[in-house]
Amino acid sequence: MASGVRGEASTFPEEPLTPLRPRRSVLYLPASNPRALAKAATLPADVLILDLEDSVPPEAKDEARRAAVAAAEGGALRPREVAIRVNGLATPEAAEDLAAVAASRCDVVVVPKVEGPEDAARAVALAGGKPVWVLIETPRAVLQAAAIAATPGIAGLVAGFADLAKDLRLKAGRDRTPLFHAMSVIVTAARAAGILAFDGVFVHLDDPAGLEAETAQAVAFGFDGKTCIHPTQLETVNRAFSPSPDEVAEARAIVAAFEAARAEGRGVATHRGRVVEALHVAEAQRVLAVARAIGLSS
Repeated sequence: MASGVRGEASTFPEEPLTPLRPRRSVLYLPASNPRALAKAATLPADVLILDLEDSVPPEAKDEARRAAVAAAEGGALRPREVAIRVNGLATPEAAEDLAAVAASRCDVVVVPKVEGPEDAARAVALAGGKPVWVLIETPRAVLQAAAIAATPGIAGLVAGFADLAKDLRLKAGRDRTPLFHAMSVIVTAARAAGILAFDGVFVHLDDPAGLEAETAQAVAFGFDGKTCIHPTQLETVNRAFSPSPDEVAEARAIVAAFEAARAEGRGVATHRGRVVEALHVAEAQRVLAVARAIGLSS
């Protein structure tokens, strides 16, 4: 379930229902495809990443840049969070991409192929004060994930497991076991820095059961959401990263038990025979805040 960007969750449990922006599903869209951009306004994605990189052929880069900026300027894609993924810092398009995106009305700049804190700092400097999410998609980036995440201005780490698997020469398989180390590193680095962490894409569009299993795995690893490449993936991802009614009820009960104990002057709260500590209350408050953000709770 989603948490906030750096500092957003730090108020728990003192400010228990701090609003959080839902970021369960993060959909990549080729900015060079007008039909895809038009359809995006109807989709239940929490975040839209208008892509200027992998999904755009070289001859369409300029057109895609103009289209992405125009889409971010208009209101059709709101209230979804609108991000734009630029081309990598080492590419010829990077400078023009970043200048245009920094001046645009997009919410987030997504930068691929960031390999260390120097790259991260450069991306932030060129992003015009906008939050920056970076792709962790190379072996060097995994080794530098903590330093990248700690760079001021970096607000999220996005897993790029296709490129990482290629560079590592590993066969990830449907259970992704060879990627477990990188998954844990990305989430740990993000949590240590107080920023977001997003799982990589599921590329098998004809395997809904596989998507369900991989998304459940992403939740278990602690990711805030999952990147998607097709609208049909959104419902599964949104459901998996949303608290269930039972989880919401349990969170409310934990908070109530804690508050009752404090009102009665008791130093220890219990719920269902279990001691309730501050860490349990903080997690319960986060669950309730997420439920409020996605309209499951008032």
